[in-house]
Amino acid sequence: MAVRGKAAVSPPPNRSPIIVQKARHMESSAVDPVVKMHGIVKTYPGVRALDDVHLDVGAGEVQGLVGKNGAGKSTLINILNGLTQPDSGSIRIRGVEYSGLTAARARSAGIAHVAQHVKYVPGLSIAENISLGDLPERRGWVDWRTLFETADEKLRKFGLDLDVRRPMEATSVAERQMIEIARALFADASVIILDEPTAPLPKREVERLFSFVSKQKELGASFIYISHFLEEIFEIADRATVLRNGRVVGMSDVSDLTQKDLVHLISGTSVQRFSRQTGELGDVVLKTRNLSRDNAYSDVSLEVRAGEVVGLTGLEGSGPGALARGLFGLEELGDGEVSISGKPYVSGSPVKAIAQGMANLPRDRHGLGIVAIRTVKDNISLSILGRLENRFGILDGKKEKSLVREYIDSLSIVTPSMDVEIANLSGGNQQKCVVARFAATSPKVLILDEPTQGVDIAAKAEILRIVDDLSKRGVAVCIVSDEINEMIDICDRIVIFHRGRITREFIKSEEEITPKQLIAAIEGVDMEAQNEPL
Repeated sequence: MAVRGKAAVSPPPNRSPIIVQKARHMESSAVDPVVKMHGIVKTYPGVRALDDVHLDVGAGEVQGLVGKNGAGKSTLINILNGLTQPDSGSIRIRGVEYSGLTAARARSAGIAHVAQHVKYVPGLSIAENISLGDLPERRGWVDWRTLFETADEKLRKFGLDLDVRRPMEATSVAERQMIEIARALFADASVIILDEPTAPLPKREVERLFSFVSKQKELGASFIYISHFLEEIFEIADRATVLRNGRVVGMSDVSDLTQKDLVHLISGTSVQRFSRQTGELGDVVLKTRNLSRDNAYSDVSLEVRAGEVVGLTGLEGSGPGALARGLFGLEELGDGEVSISGKPYVSGSPVKAIAQGMANLPRDRHGLGIVAIRTVKDNISLSILGRLENRFGILDGKKEKSLVREYIDSLSIVTPSMDVEIANLSGGNQQKCVVARFAATSPKVLILDEPTQGVDIAAKAEILRIVDDLSKRGVAVCIVSDEINEMIDICDRIVIFHRGRITREFIKSEEEITPKQLIAAIEGVDMEAQNEPL
């Protein structure tokens, strides 16, 4: 079971950032790499995004690419994808040097990018999505028999036993990513870029994806693996290249690194692990009684007090995520009783939820959290526009800017200005903007669904600090997450769901909570009955 937790972040020994290159990789990868990027420079107005960056990927190798949000990873990958042109430097793919690389030329040269959110046509079958744009025809009609047989043959070649007639929308996130990887291999991809592939995945699906990648690697496929989950770099990657402020500050075999080394390289300093100290709690704010919804959760009775941070966790589909969405009106809530500060809570929509004092940070930041084409200012003020109107019912721009500036400063949001499109910010800063938007509603209850998903180490610690600060202002906070160590760090209580029911509760003030205890409870294992040490 792959358990997500924070990397070890105790202070590293005093030393300069290291750059190591083992001789065996010099022989296997650097002599004749599948992809070699050398001396890449890219400058934007006022910002040197990449400064003399080198990256090479060998055949049958997984090259980890890590760094904080804004370190230059996306710019480097966009250059390799042909989406961005470098100012200088060279790119060689399969021994051929490319200048003026376009997206089409990059694809034909064998570069494939599997994004965190795979693009597909939901209503079409797996087979149709695989052959999209090139459906087999016979006498002017789609040759369905050939389509399905070919798709099935292709997927089986890469060890995927799936019903290719199944609608794509019925597949899991991990299956979509594996299908996308297989489709890239069909097209003779030299290097497949996996960009935060596990961010939206439950733990079991992470294992499934890693097994698939390892099998393809053994067959000679090469990967660039980008992730903020450092334990995954150690599990799946052969080498790691670390970017910081647009420069390569480390390049090493993963076997020669510790997590402490990697954290130091990424941040340039030690990153202190955030640990919350429970303060004084107030009255019960959120209360549910016997809350049930078919195929989601059953008899959920829960109380959360003012100033309290409660973690809700369990296996994927065990209930916490559905409960969070139901409470905020994104899905049906079901039967039972819910109250906020003693008043009956009426569910139905996010607008109703906000009006009654509830706010929600969604798991899908890109789909439900941010409005990508709007500015930072627009995204932060979106939920409270009514409060920013003057007496004529017109938006008071001065009042709006003052509020937005307050949250940019208090949450340390890094942005050139509040008028920049939010899509241009790093993932961590986008997440802070969403937190700011809901904090601005002055909620009584704040539900955070995977709040640190897809953000770097420093941003994770900063987001946990923000959560702690909100709780100290009297907000009742619920965090839905499978980040075990982070839950231990930030939560006063951790509530375990198993098959839709609350099966156990851990209280930090009453016992020392360990990852092993939580994992056992999540899996439904009674360690005490088995005389297992906790």
